[in-house]
Amino acid sequence: MGSERPRWAAAGGGSRKVTHPVKAVLAGGIAGGIEICITFPTEYVKTQLQLDERANPPRYKGIGDCIRVTVRDHGPKGLYRGLSSLLYGSIPKSAVRFGTFEFLHNRMVDANGKLSHGRSFLCGLGAGIAEAVFVVCPMETIKVKFIHDQCSPNPRYQGFIHGVREIIQEQGFRGTYQGVTATVLKQGSNQAIRFFVMTTLRNWYKAFGVTAGAASVFGNTPLDVVKTRMQGLESLKYRNTLDCALQIFKTEGLFAFYKGTIPRLGRVCLDVAIVFVIYEEVVKILNMIWKTD
Repeated sequence: MGSERPRWAAAGGGSRKVTHPVKAVLAGGIAGGIEICITFPTEYVKTQLQLDERANPPRYKGIGDCIRVTVRDHGPKGLYRGLSSLLYGSIPKSAVRFGTFEFLHNRMVDANGKLSHGRSFLCGLGAGIAEAVFVVCPMETIKVKFIHDQCSPNPRYQGFIHGVREIIQEQGFRGTYQGVTATVLKQGSNQAIRFFVMTTLRNWYKAFGVTAGAASVFGNTPLDVVKTRMQGLESLKYRNTLDCALQIFKTEGLFAFYKGTIPRLGRVCLDVAIVFVIYEEVVKILNMIWKTD
């Protein structure tokens, strides 16, 4: 029972007992909920900077100015606008992520319980695609619209339930799946990179959790910018994901694809470090109170 640890923590990639999939879902959900409550202000700032299209002058001069303007106009609680959508979504997101990874891993290890680097990458990719389709896309669309709405001259959404109802009434259920292509590409590459790095670093995963997060940020922030624009209140001016990317490049230049990189880097690095550590500790607790051998 004590050897049932997350597989990226297994020393040297040797044989190990698999993690029960239900434990993976529970531990992932708990870890995700705790993480988002800690890191959300960085997510808010990142989203605002990515929505801030080229203007003369732009709405925000940088990270500090975004925080200052938000607190001035809406108070400290303004930095948590849209938290409810991510909190409701982060728990099932992490549950789907870790549950899918464990499910795929259990079927891709060799007879010695080892997982090759290539298969680890594929397991992470599968986990990212699953969370994107089932949880992340509607969650992110609602979050972005809430944050974008706060900066509108006449904010419309009065809360999570009211906002979701308004979005669905106007655009139907598909309104919560704007930017699904960009989201799948982003989340798939996110988790493929993260789980690959975690598996490769093995016993060093706690110290290098930040490394895995940073790698995914620099690898796919352009996709995150496109996703955010596709999910904003002005998304209808884009025909599709590719058109959105082309318009950003033509009107704002290459550097626009890296808007919000610094706050996203802070949030994602904390996300990876916190979630993976909390996940392992929750698995240990579940092993103590729930025997699945």
